[in-house]
Amino acid sequence: MLEEEPQSTGAVLMVRPARFGYNAETAASNAFQQADADARHAPDPAAEAVREFDALAQALRRAGISVFVADDTAEPAKPDALFPNNWVSFHRDGSVVLYPMLAPNRRAERREEVIEQLRREGAFRITRRIDLTYREAESRFLEGTGSLVLDRVSRTAYACLSPRTDFGVLGEFAQRLDYELVSFDAVDAHARPIYHTNVLMAIGAQFAVVCAEAIADPAQRASVLSRLRATGHEIVTISYEQMRQFAGNLLEMEGAQGRVIALSTTAWASLDAGQRSALEKQAAIVAVPIPTIERLGGGGVRCMLAEIHLPTRGPHLLS
Repeated sequence: MLEEEPQSTGAVLMVRPARFGYNAETAASNAFQQADADARHAPDPAAEAVREFDALAQALRRAGISVFVADDTAEPAKPDALFPNNWVSFHRDGSVVLYPMLAPNRRAERREEVIEQLRREGAFRITRRIDLTYREAESRFLEGTGSLVLDRVSRTAYACLSPRTDFGVLGEFAQRLDYELVSFDAVDAHARPIYHTNVLMAIGAQFAVVCAEAIADPAQRASVLSRLRATGHEIVTISYEQMRQFAGNLLEMEGAQGRVIALSTTAWASLDAGQRSALEKQAAIVAVPIPTIERLGGGGVRCMLAEIHLPTRGPHLLS
């Protein structure tokens, strides 16, 4: 019997980038990425990404979140290293899951020293490793809590199928972690498969943000929304354009003074008054600008945060 797991945690792992930039290996499946036509947007995007990263980490700490920071290594170049939730997830029963990733140049992000640093600095207890990375040899991928949006309380894993989210690997995850699967197809306004589930939906303790129109099949859409309502979630529906502005890419956490929802200022600005009010009733809002990371990396605030649900061996230190 797995230990009961709360939806939100008060601790996250972040990886400070060493060589952030536009990753051509991921662009074919990530329509959110935008290659800069010239240098006027960000003359030094790597340096700008570090500034955006540090501002987010600082804002989360002010909100009472324990932020554990690991530094990326300069070699080999890992342009997406600041998105650690794609290669690892941490669970209340002491499990650490390692995931298969589509882009070869992203696989170097999986670094044992990051897990060891986290275990040491946070006094976390790790009792089981589940390594799904062997699936890369089969060209089957599942990119962590990018591919998976987890309702940890009801043990439900939501996932939209894409080149980065394989149904067979989903099944293995569900079996090994004791989750029920809700899989579906989702496309953007141009009928392109959405690369990661966590750009179209997010789940908190009592709410869910969903771009329902992206789930084109009416039966699948009804199934997703019905399941969310059945598990007690108030649904905040967002549009294609709001999804494009990363409004679905947010994360609820448990701060020192209560729940916190972290998202980018781009995402927050895209929401209307009613949507903002619905979220503000749930938690304090932490909105931070990360335009360089969103534009070149094609990911938002949620993508930068790997939640730590591991049990602890004692008081932990902030990095």
